[in-house]
Amino acid sequence: MYHRILVPIDGSPTAERGLREAIRLAAEQKGKLRLLHVIDDFPMLMEMSTISSFDAGLQKMRAYGESVLAAGKDAASHSEVEADTVLREVTRGRIADVVIEEAKTAACDLVVMGTHGRRGFSRLALGSDADLVVRGSPVPVLLVRQEAGG
Repeated sequence: MYHRILVPIDGSPTAERGLREAIRLAAEQKGKLRLLHVIDDFPMLMEMSTISSFDAGLQKMRAYGESVLAAGKDAASHSEVEADTVLREVTRGRIADVVIEEAKTAACDLVVMGTHGRRGFSRLALGSDADLVVRGSPVPVLLVRQEAGG
């Protein structure tokens, strides 16, 4: 039985597919969702030439994250599933580490996340946060693959 399900979301179709599966599971098991959006501001920090442009970019990223979380919470509510949200920022480190930390601190008993299901060189070249979460998570992880052709 899964009472508290962590769902990392970023607004992508793959993450939305993971969210739909998490909502279905939570509805069936009378569980609650914890929706997580992680802002990785390191790449932006490296690109920005001034502090004011960095701050403006970060504000846009925060606003986007809040809108992704609000949409996810609304989708859960439509299925009568309770959800809370958290927006985290990471400058150094990996998004996977934030997901693992959140699973621990929020006492989640399952992580549900979308994955592109990349293999071979593309997985090595791009890295796989999903793979790192699976390897480091203190709780089971359900990976939901993107739809065929996506």
